[in-house]
Amino acid sequence: MRFTDKVCLITGAGSGIGRATAQRMASEGGKVVVIDRNADGGNETVKMIKDAGGDALFAMCDVGKEDEIEAAVKLALNTWNRIDVMVNNAAMMTFKPIVDITVQEWDTVMAVNLRSVFLFCKLCIPHIQGGAIVNVSSVHAHETTANVVPYASSKGAMEAFIRGVSLEHPRKQVRINCVAPGAVDTPMLWNNPNVKSGAEKVEGEIGKPEELAAAIAFLASDDASFINGTTLIVDGGRLDIL
Repeated sequence: MRFTDKVCLITGAGSGIGRATAQRMASEGGKVVVIDRNADGGNETVKMIKDAGGDALFAMCDVGKEDEIEAAVKLALNTWNRIDVMVNNAAMMTFKPIVDITVQEWDTVMAVNLRSVFLFCKLCIPHIQGGAIVNVSSVHAHETTANVVPYASSKGAMEAFIRGVSLEHPRKQVRINCVAPGAVDTPMLWNNPNVKSGAEKVEGEIGKPEELAAAIAFLASDDASFINGTTLIVDGGRLDIL
């Protein structure tokens, strides 16, 4: 029970990797704050956790909006008076050539995928003592394809971000790392128009959300006490193919 009585905030927890991570941490004793902009998905995750005997609450939050991020963090603190784990999982993609991307579209991707990570870290780190932050990056930070440049850029910046932040705080206070998934059986994968059209081939193995949740839980736990400022690639060998 690696997360007994630990307060774990997880963004994008209404489905996919976020939901699986919320369930995993709750099953190991964590008190989970399910953060999502989709109320139906978020409340369903909470129900699944409670039905299994766990403890969770839902925080409605569009991570592209600073005030909603602040409200989610305040809800966790007002409810449990502590923060031990922060998982930045929520993300979005666009599917256009860079010359067709508008400034607003670029800024929206950066707000959701990167600025939210900065804000959650800024707000949570002062309350974390002996905990961890895990950010969900992507193999696109290392090898990418055409027409997803904003997404790939945000994930590459995320990995640079955690390297720097890891140097600003003692490891005994907070560790910060990334996981970089490959193809995972989530709505983000199957709603990708390039995958739907066949323009992008999903080669190699497709991971399960639970497999990513296991890696995230490992990095967030004391089992990873000597891992800091790095990225764990969890892709079933996809980068070897790319």
